[in-house]
Amino acid sequence: MRITDNLPSDHFYHIKGNENPCDCLSRGLTPTQLMNHPLWLQGPPWAHLQKTEWPIKTFVPKESSDAPELKSISLVIIKPIEEPFLYKLARNYSSWQRFLNVASYIYKFIRKLPLGPIVESDLEFTELEIMKVIQSIHFSDDLQRLEKGGCRSPSIKKLNPFLKDGVLRVGGRLANSEESFDFKHPILLPCKDHVVDLLIRSYHCKYLHTGPGLLSSVLRVKYWILSARRAIRAIISKCNVCFRSKPQPGFPMMADLPEPRVRAVVKAFVHTGCDYAGLVLVTPYRGKGIKSRKAYICLFTCLTTRAVHIELASDLSTACFLAAMKRFLARRGSVQCFYTDNGTNFIGARSYLRDLYAFLKNEYKPVWEKQLAESRIQWKLIPPNAPHFGGCWESNIKCIKTHLYRVIGQQILTFEELQTVLSQIESILNSRPLTVLSSDPSDPAALTPAHFLHTVPLDFLPAPDIDDSIPHLLTRYELLDKLVQSFWMRWRREYLHSLQARQKWNSPSFPVKEGTVVVVIQDNITPLHWPLGITITQTFKGKDDVIRVAMVRTKHGTYQRPVVKLCPLPTQ
Repeated sequence: MRITDNLPSDHFYHIKGNENPCDCLSRGLTPTQLMNHPLWLQGPPWAHLQKTEWPIKTFVPKESSDAPELKSISLVIIKPIEEPFLYKLARNYSSWQRFLNVASYIYKFIRKLPLGPIVESDLEFTELEIMKVIQSIHFSDDLQRLEKGGCRSPSIKKLNPFLKDGVLRVGGRLANSEESFDFKHPILLPCKDHVVDLLIRSYHCKYLHTGPGLLSSVLRVKYWILSARRAIRAIISKCNVCFRSKPQPGFPMMADLPEPRVRAVVKAFVHTGCDYAGLVLVTPYRGKGIKSRKAYICLFTCLTTRAVHIELASDLSTACFLAAMKRFLARRGSVQCFYTDNGTNFIGARSYLRDLYAFLKNEYKPVWEKQLAESRIQWKLIPPNAPHFGGCWESNIKCIKTHLYRVIGQQILTFEELQTVLSQIESILNSRPLTVLSSDPSDPAALTPAHFLHTVPLDFLPAPDIDDSIPHLLTRYELLDKLVQSFWMRWRREYLHSLQARQKWNSPSFPVKEGTVVVVIQDNITPLHWPLGITITQTFKGKDDVIRVAMVRTKHGTYQRPVVKLCPLPTQ
C-alpha cells in the first residue's frame, strides 16, 4: 500500500507471465536450467527496445470507472499452539509418581525449587504447576473469561469455578463445611488427558485396584474430573492386574452346522459322537459287606437323527472302550465316522484301530482290502479343552444324568440293575420328539429318533428314491423303502429348519492373531492361577474364515486351545 500511495500509477505495468523473469523460480526450474535460462539472465527480448515499443498494459487504479472490480481475499493464518515442555514430557511416562519426581528435579534445576532432596513441599509445588499447565490447555477460554470477570462455559457453569493462585478450582456449595480446602474446592481437571490417566492409574494401584465407585470418591477429595466415572472405567478396563482376577474371553460367531448334522444319510449312527459320563457306583451283587466299585456311562450319539445308544463301562481303559464300541457296532450296524474329545481312552482306541488296520492292510491285503474299504471307520477329534465343539453329545449327557439321578438318587445298584435303568433311559431319549408337537389330532405323530432305528437291516443297502405316483404298483420291498424315506422327508421338512437360528455367539468378536498375549482358562483352577500364554504362535480358520482354534505358547509348552478359552490382555 505504501508503494502505491507514494508512486503514481504511470510507473506500474503488466506483462504476461511467460515473459516475466520472476516466474522462472516459481515454476520449479532446476539450478542447471536456471543458470542457462535466457529469460532469467537477459529478461524478455522486448526489454532492450524503446519504451514505446514495449508490449505492456498500463495499470489502471481502482478509482477508475473502466477498471474491473477487484475482489479481496481474506486469509486466516492460525498459529499452532505450542505445547509446554512439561506437557510433552508427560507423554514419555506411564507412572504418575515417576513423572512427578522428574518434574520436581527440573524445577530444582531451573532454581524454582531449592536444591537438595525432594520433600513434600516440592511435590506439592510441582503438582500445582502441572495442574496449571493442563488447565491452560483444556480450559484456556474459561481462564480468560474468569480473569476478565466474564461468564463461564456451560460445561463447568454448574461447578461455579474460581481461580486460586492460578489454579482453577470448583466453587461448589461446601464453603461452610469443616472439611479441608482441597475437599471443599477440588482442582478441576478434564476427562481425556494423559496426565489425568496417569493420576487415575496411580490412585487405582494405591488403593489396591478398587472399583470405579470407591476410586471416584477417593479422587473427589482433591480432584474434580469431568465425566470422572467414564474416565475411571476406561482406565480400569485396561488394568492387567484386574483383568487377571476376572478374565473375559472372546466368543467368535457360531459356525455353520457341519455336514453330518444337516445332510440325510442312509441310516442312523453313520456319523456318531461318543463321550463318557460318570462316575457311578455299582456293586457286583447284593449282599452285606460288599464294597462298591466305579462304573462309567459310555454314550454314542447319532449326529444326524440325535438317536442315542448307552453302554456301561467298568473303567476308562482303552480295552474297555473297545469292548463297548464292539457291542455298539453289533447292535447298531457300521459307522462311517467317529467324533470324540481328546480323552486318553479315545486316543488309545484310535491308535489301536489304526495300527490294526495298517497291519491287516499290509499282511492280508488281498483278503481284507474290500472289507476294509467298506467298513473302515474314520476317527476325528475335536480341539483339546473345547467341549462346546461336541455340544451334540454333551447335551445328551446332561439328559442322561438328569433322568438317572432322579431315578436312583443315592441308591447303589448292581451292574445289571444299572444297565437295565440305562436301557430304559435310552428308550426315553430315543422317544423324545425332535419337533414341536401339534395340537391337531389329525396330524401324524411327532418325529422322534426312534423312527430312524431298525428301519433298515444292519447290513444296509442303498435304495433309490421311490416315486409314489402309482402306489398300487409298488412291491413290498419298495413299500418298506418308501416308509424309511418318508421319515427322512419329515426330518427335512419339520426338523432341519429348526437348526437355522444361532441362539448365542451370533455377533463377531475381536479376533485373536499371532503374537497376542492371552490368559489361558483352565477348569478347576482359580483365575489368578490360570497360565499366561506368552504369545499365540498359530491360528486356525474355519470354512467361514473365522478363527476358533489357536496354538498358544506358555512357559510349560505349546498347546492347542479354542478361542473361547483364551482371554487377550486389555493393554493390546
